[in-house]
Amino acid sequence: MAVKVHPKSRRAAKKATRTAAVRETRPRSELVIITGLSGSGKASALKAFEDLGYYCVDNLPVDLIPRFAELAVQSLETRRTALVVDIREGSKLEKLPAIVKSVRRMIPTMVIYLEATDASLIRRFSETRRPHPFGADSPVRSSLSAERRRLKPIRAIADWVVDTSKFNVHELRAHLTERFQKESSDKNILVSCVSFGFKHGVPEDADLMFDVRFLPNPHFVPEFRPLTGRDPRVAKYIHSFPQTREFINRISELLIYLLPHYVQEGKSYLTISFGCTGGQHRSVMIAEDVSKHLRKAGYRVKVVHRDS
Repeated sequence: MAVKVHPKSRRAAKKATRTAAVRETRPRSELVIITGLSGSGKASALKAFEDLGYYCVDNLPVDLIPRFAELAVQSLETRRTALVVDIREGSKLEKLPAIVKSVRRMIPTMVIYLEATDASLIRRFSETRRPHPFGADSPVRSSLSAERRRLKPIRAIADWVVDTSKFNVHELRAHLTERFQKESSDKNILVSCVSFGFKHGVPEDADLMFDVRFLPNPHFVPEFRPLTGRDPRVAKYIHSFPQTREFINRISELLIYLLPHYVQEGKSYLTISFGCTGGQHRSVMIAEDVSKHLRKAGYRVKVVHRDS
């Protein structure tokens, strides 16, 4: 039996279809709130979002965040937005967790919390010769300690905590850019391949550590002693042993297997350390070779030779 559809119903259905199509084509609203410790890279992070096409505001008063989010939802042009809120806001910063909770009801919101070790932050303040926002009357270390305590409730609500100790400005911006580009990727992780010498102590920040002292040592070849593993002659010597080639291939395959799982668990960077006795020959050559394999697999890799 045929069913007749009233003309008004047809018009209503078409209108609903057109509205749905418009909604599909309009860019998705999004708000990113960047916060964290002074000196951790918030300004660089905001510039990265600006380069990605976000409408960015620095040091927006927390009381204006709900209105800012409302305008982002209503605007046809400014729908991807990012802002920085930090300790400069003073006592009003205590309102931020409640404000974020209310804002999330109207727009998808991500809170990014940037931090770094005290040693890294103190070095940055020393290099820039700028005082901590708490003032120049107290030491930077004590100011950072007080700031960490005040920001603890905000760190607790963060969706993504980034330790920027290992990043320079360019690496941080590249890291954020890859994470927030529209195209999703399973390789949004920065891998650091670090060579070191056991006699100088093991790296404190190593996530994975491999001892390569089982390989023949070029130190005992007089002509190689003053050189490093980056020298083609030294690299050729170490590479001439079958256990070297097998080790590099096996470790590279293992890492290429592991890295997507680290990404899936939310890890944004991984430090892989290779150690030999002095950190001059074998560990340097291995770090260089393994990094090439990882780059070929599509990962962002930086190489650090700590002791050479």
